[in-house]
Amino acid sequence: MQIINNPNKVSWKDVLKRPTQTVDDIEDTVNQIFDEVSQKGDEAIKKYTSYFDGISMKSNIVSIGEINDAVKQVPEKLQNAIKIAKKNIEAFHGIQKSSKIEIETTLGVQCWQEKRPIQKVGLYIPGGTAPLFSTVLMLAVPAQIAGCKEIVLCSPPNKAGKLAPEILFAAQLCGVTKIIKVGGIQAIAGLTFGTETIPQVYKIFGPGNQFVTVAKQLATKHGVAIDMPAGPSELLVVADETANASYIASDLLSQAEHGTDSQVILVSTSKRIIDEVSEEVEKQLDVLPRKAIAEKAMANSKLIYVENDDIALELINEYGPEHFIICAKNENLYVDGINNAGSIFIGDYTPESAGDYASGTNHTLPTNGFSKAYSGVNLDSFLKSMTFQKISKDGLLNIGETIELMADAEGLQAHKNAVTIRLKDLKK
Repeated sequence: MQIINNPNKVSWKDVLKRPTQTVDDIEDTVNQIFDEVSQKGDEAIKKYTSYFDGISMKSNIVSIGEINDAVKQVPEKLQNAIKIAKKNIEAFHGIQKSSKIEIETTLGVQCWQEKRPIQKVGLYIPGGTAPLFSTVLMLAVPAQIAGCKEIVLCSPPNKAGKLAPEILFAAQLCGVTKIIKVGGIQAIAGLTFGTETIPQVYKIFGPGNQFVTVAKQLATKHGVAIDMPAGPSELLVVADETANASYIASDLLSQAEHGTDSQVILVSTSKRIIDEVSEEVEKQLDVLPRKAIAEKAMANSKLIYVENDDIALELINEYGPEHFIICAKNENLYVDGINNAGSIFIGDYTPESAGDYASGTNHTLPTNGFSKAYSGVNLDSFLKSMTFQKISKDGLLNIGETIELMADAEGLQAHKNAVTIRLKDLKK
């Protein structure tokens, strides 16, 4: 861990740099796989599944039998925990529903907006060292509430050609319509172009490594929408002298164990807290089963001392963290002043892992500073806003001349004529 004291504002960009590869390092590989999948379909999917995951499978579709077997393997207590988390996620996302809005902008001119579900969505669920069945809940629950007709889930298989039983249990619990055992770039390519076994979708959701993130961005060039650029996990904690060092260390390590490319940062107005957190991290790290992963991630971590809360807040907004924990007496300053963060956790008893699993908020969030412009996944992510209008005869008489004048000024005569021809009939 690197301790940085009072960094000059000019150096903030370097201090806050993410430990990620550039798009240029990855894009050639992604383009090559996309080209092959678009041309060869499942043949290319099988090739890259064998290459990256080390497994060759006769079928990449999860059968009903596999799902039923998986359900039996998930302990009852864990099943109940997943159901509780699902209930909370449903409750929070359910209240995000908004009704039709309608207004008569001018007498006889009726305008309204309604939301309709995206019909076909793809959910990417990371596997690898930690199969994230919680992400199934975070994506499939709002998709189901929104009313998406096709919910296709892709996740990388293990060496036995299987998906984690917990992933399959959560998927069937949340109404996923098709489950595919394929991961990485090839999964995103399959959802983008469609193959013999993978349906083409209209929008792709889900976090992943840097390769998956770049693949999702490339998918947008082929007419498929994405939720956001969501790459390696990151966490920033702000703390003052009132904070609990052991709590902070546990939060930093909870993100560090996600992967070696995760980044965690502590910003503090107390040098004592920085020293105590540093010591606590070493103690807690020693007993973690995923110590090797967390240790590498912690090498990218920063413990940053600043003189006051105002400087801390400015620095945090400059970074734009995915997760932001507030452990400070002056918490209202941070709550009111934070503009760039994916999800905010307030107080000593609000660990970030609560949002990861069961509090109800969504854990699929923008990383790499994209929280400056992107929201985390929510119900609206699975919906489209469509506008409608109906104009009566009186309504067209009221706004017709306005339209004619504006169309004429822009030199669009056909636009003007579309109104003029109607007005002539109405004025007869």
